[in-house]
Amino acid sequence: MEFVNYLGQNNVITFFLLFVRTGALMIFFPFFSHTQIPIIIKTALAFMLSIFLFPLASPPPNLADLQIVYLVLEALSELMFGICAGVLLMLVFGALQLAGEQISMIMGFSMASVIDPQSGVNTPLISNILNFIVLLAFLLFDGHHIVLQFIAYSLEFIPLGGFYPDQNLVKYMAKGVMNLFLFGFIISFPILALSLLADLIFGMLMKTMPQFNLLVVGFPIKIAIAFMVLTAIISAIIKLFTTLMMQVLNDMPGLFF
Repeated sequence: MEFVNYLGQNNVITFFLLFVRTGALMIFFPFFSHTQIPIIIKTALAFMLSIFLFPLASPPPNLADLQIVYLVLEALSELMFGICAGVLLMLVFGALQLAGEQISMIMGFSMASVIDPQSGVNTPLISNILNFIVLLAFLLFDGHHIVLQFIAYSLEFIPLGGFYPDQNLVKYMAKGVMNLFLFGFIISFPILALSLLADLIFGMLMKTMPQFNLLVVGFPIKIAIAFMVLTAIISAIIKLFTTLMMQVLNDMPGLFF
């Protein structure tokens, strides 16, 4: 009987909005939104997180006069919270994906596309490899635990249904989009530069030796050069990714709270 009395309007609405916030975590945040994780597992995990975080949640204001229209708007506010926070993190992964696409194009692997398990879309081979490596790096420095802590602390500073993106958050997201292209080019620049230098050397060889077959000799050499340079700079790529991701994770509380 006490459990039935506990299922009042206030607690049910609070739990519903909390479930929407944790559900947005499973949809928009890296690692949790992995397409290889079944929907049933994501739903069960969001439900269990809602149960654990329910004592920290405070009911939305004017809950007694809350109508169905305002309840839908507050649910959309929770989804917007998940979208904004998830986009900030996915922009860092997007820079690595852009760099992988440029590297694949230089190496001639742009047609060798495979399905990315994290996003479920076709991506070039090198881009998919880089995504796997940086996802492992994200897990190694406990990025998934930091995201869970961010969700838990958000309940203390952002009431359920009370999120609205302010001007600073929009400016930060716009700056993140610009940095996506900037860091994507920086990561792929060593391979792009050496590939252009190889093209210059091949052009000089074809002028001096017309019998030089570029298709037979040139492309394997370019692929070998790109793989050697990628092997040499992979540690620097992971270091750059870790620095950018930690900077975004450190800036998120100030942007949302």
